[in-house]
Amino acid sequence: MHPSIVALVSLAANIAANHPKQGLCQIDKLKQYGVAQEQIDAVVEIARHIRDEAGDSLDTSFDEACRKEGAKAKLSAIPISEGACCTPTASGKSCC
Repeated sequence: MHPSIVALVSLAANIAANHPKQGLCQIDKLKQYGVAQEQIDAVVEIARHIRDEAGDSLDTSFDEACRKEGAKAKLSAIPISEGACCTPTASGKSCC
């Protein structure tokens, strides 16, 4: 696999996982490999969207489980995802 692809994947994973280093070291590598800023920006947007969508989904599932189970909700029984696989980013980019 080309190093630029590895760097893009690593950048996206760091952002989506809320890694403390945020994948910032990958930005310099990507620029050295000649990856266009537009492509980097698209990866960042998609990764942030996936991160935010996951958080929203977990919050919704948690809230629903708490309403159903009251204070004794079993968090391990909360479904992680329901509905569509993913939704597009604010600018219309697909994350799937």
